[in-house]
Amino acid sequence: QVQLVESGGGLVQAGGSLRLSCAASGLSFSNYAMGWFRQAPGKEREVVARITGSGAVTYYANSVKGRFTISRDNAKNTVYLQMNSLKPDDTAVYCCAARATSRHEYDYWGQGTQVTVSS
Repeated sequence: QVQLVESGGGLVQAGGSLRLSCAASGLSFSNYAMGWFRQAPGKEREVVARITGSGAVTYYANSVKGRFTISRDNAKNTVYLQMNSLKPDDTAVYCCAARATSRHEYDYWGQGTQVTVSS
């Protein structure tokens, strides 16, 4: 059974930092691209960052480019999202997701972790 478990969310002041972690189990982790998504109240879910199975290629949404960094440790089956210079607009539930490299859709999703940035 595949599980993705996020941690590291919380309340932070604007300008602060948080590091999210997503621990995966039940899958061959390095064979999966990983993504971080977020959904704010009343808004659609949006992709924040993605990373290939090897970690060699990353993608960032324009809204977080230069402030967020996605990384992974395949030995620990974990993907991270380092978030710096946080803004109130970054407030959302953040979820990680896994996509087999042969597929276009994400196969597995975590439950999410709340990030709240106060002004």
